[in-house]
Amino acid sequence: MLIVLSPAKRLDFSEPPVAAEPTLPRLTEDVASLARTAKRQTKADLRRLMGISDDLARLNRERFQAFDPEATDGTPAAFAFAGDVYQGLDARTLDAEALAFAQDRVRILSGLYGVLRPLDRIQPYRLEMGTRLKTRRGSSLYDFWGDRLSKQLNADAEGHADPTLVNLASQEYFGAVDAKALKIPVVTCHFREAKDGESRIISFFAKKARGTMARFAIEERIDRAEDLKAFDRDGYAFDKAASTDADWIFIRSGNS
Repeated sequence: MLIVLSPAKRLDFSEPPVAAEPTLPRLTEDVASLARTAKRQTKADLRRLMGISDDLARLNRERFQAFDPEATDGTPAAFAFAGDVYQGLDARTLDAEALAFAQDRVRILSGLYGVLRPLDRIQPYRLEMGTRLKTRRGSSLYDFWGDRLSKQLNADAEGHADPTLVNLASQEYFGAVDAKALKIPVVTCHFREAKDGESRIISFFAKKARGTMARFAIEERIDRAEDLKAFDRDGYAFDKAASTDADWIFIRSGNS
């Protein structure tokens, strides 16, 4: 079983606890190529491409100018990302054994790095997967990554007793995974809030629940996707009637 998460816009590069040996990102040639393209963008280009303010455009241009694809420093990805998903994951409180399990079972999709392991060192950046950045491979990051993400995920799932890919990423990020190139089954988990006889997705809760499920899998050393149906943290429960083989629905009451 392999879990995929989205990254986060919000970053935390404060010194993480040293519980495990960090690693380096693997798709280095692709990262270097993309970084060269990003470095050529002006502040105005970034503001337009990303739909961000002048201040954020300036910050991210400075980040790209300082970006070194061959750097061996940086902060492990699971510690550096600080959005709602990572509030649920809370990687900084995982011990060395848990981080080692996560390193084998969890992947983070990234507009710049492609596929990250939790302990891969990253530098500060912002490049969302939906950004329409023109490269030599096409007019978007979906074109740039092509089938590369799928091939990496196929390779990472090799040797697992259950090769199922558990999708805990957003549509924007999982959309970059070429379904035709995947050689492993996929299950997507959805988290809904129930009230007055109806259920709906609330973004903050859904994002946090994705990270919480990943942590549940790590702490319980779950290596078969089917066992994730036992997920019951924060009041969620698997809804068999609402689920299909490919889409698993988890519902809770009292939070909306």
